[in-house]
Amino acid sequence: MLDRVIKRLTPDYDNLKYRTIFGILFLVSLFVRLPFFFRDYIDRDESTFILMAQSWVDGNLPYTELWDLKPPVNFLFFAVIIYIFGKSFIAIRFAGVLIVASTAFFSSKIAAITSTKKVALWIGIVCVALQSMIGSLQGVMSEHVCMFFFMPALYLLIKKRKWHQFALAGILMGLAVMTKLNVAYTVLILGLYFIFSLLKNKQYLAAFSNSIAYGLGILLVIFMTFLPYYDQSIGDTWWNSVVLASLEYAGARRQSIVSFLPIILLIVTFFYFTWKKKLLDYNNVSVQILAITLLSILFSFFKGGRINGHYLIQLHPVLIVLIGIVISKISFVQKINYQRYIFFILLLLPMEAYLEYVNVIKHKADRGSFFNGEGITVPKYIDDNNISTDNILFLGYHIGYWQLNAKPPTKAATHPSNICRSELFPFYDNLRETGVEEITYIIEELQPKTVVIRKNRSIFDPKFKDENTYIKAYLDNHYSLEATVDKAEIYTHLK
Repeated sequence: MLDRVIKRLTPDYDNLKYRTIFGILFLVSLFVRLPFFFRDYIDRDESTFILMAQSWVDGNLPYTELWDLKPPVNFLFFAVIIYIFGKSFIAIRFAGVLIVASTAFFSSKIAAITSTKKVALWIGIVCVALQSMIGSLQGVMSEHVCMFFFMPALYLLIKKRKWHQFALAGILMGLAVMTKLNVAYTVLILGLYFIFSLLKNKQYLAAFSNSIAYGLGILLVIFMTFLPYYDQSIGDTWWNSVVLASLEYAGARRQSIVSFLPIILLIVTFFYFTWKKKLLDYNNVSVQILAITLLSILFSFFKGGRINGHYLIQLHPVLIVLIGIVISKISFVQKINYQRYIFFILLLLPMEAYLEYVNVIKHKADRGSFFNGEGITVPKYIDDNNISTDNILFLGYHIGYWQLNAKPPTKAATHPSNICRSELFPFYDNLRETGVEEITYIIEELQPKTVVIRKNRSIFDPKFKDENTYIKAYLDNHYSLEATVDKAEIYTHLK
């Protein structure tokens, strides 16, 4: 019985069309990510991107009313969705489904160049999983948006060789850079590789035309993001926020080299093993490009000074192509009747999605709505009880600003953690010099009537002891606990 089910579900790999591959990847992405359509927020960064995008839709260029440490195309992606569909979590999360499926699709197309469609399909499915199945990866992160542009550009660079295709790749790479600045290292290194390889083969005209087309495509996008600021005579706002602040952040928040060692050792071991066993043909141009891309992304993490879990979204779509090609060439793997194992793995793998399906259904049964989370229940409580939103501070669940048509009290408060990132204050003309000064200004001078914090959680990162001590003492002395809503506490100012 099981074998018949598996056989019916197994596609005809030899006759598999690319539109069918995309359809499969879309359905897998939709299934895994669908229950998270209804959550208020999955990562705090995603909430910040939404606030920045809404401000843009309202007529304010990024960094002028609100502020966050990302290039503007990232906010543009969210702004387009909000402009078309309004304030819709479903629209944003559905866009996440599409970009994850698209990224996986181009991983599949790249894999098909050096392997089979069978291998390509499974690489795409695993790519969807790696972009979706751990914690904040279910949200729409800047890395997701970046790779949505980066992977088709990489495919063009691997597959095509004409100047206009390099120009299109350059435009896509420019969009990737203006979404996530660290990929600039990868974009530059890839460009140098192509120039060198063409010059080595004495293709001087191609080296000139392709490099110019590639470079101009990148510069065009960067210039287009700068142009609105130049037009309003605030070009320094763009430069300080997009470039200088990012450089400062990388230096100030640098992690120890030890934190990079595990992934560096794994990648180096992988390359050595595949070279020694001749499982990857490093004379193949496609393999060379993938290897250079992988190593340059790692280099960008190192230069950026830190590596978080969601950063790996940039690594997975490239790494999984190389791993898939290697696995397909290992002889004992080819002899294994793996279909049953894969069937059970696929059933068990989306465990996080299954749990979220249960949570959503339970929430609907208990409260009458699929939408859940404090970013939704807290604004509803505030509305239902006529609590003031004219001057409100969310130190947790700050997607609540979006729900209440409210604004953070200062630029630094756009993302609550930015309040403590004093090294970034000069880049958006913040007159305060420390995190304590910023929170003192917000809480004592602006005096928000309502403050929302996370229950039984440190308000700021525990390492910011002075900021946490000050805000806790001030809330205790000048605010009263109005209500506890799920895992949030709502405080109102004592009059």
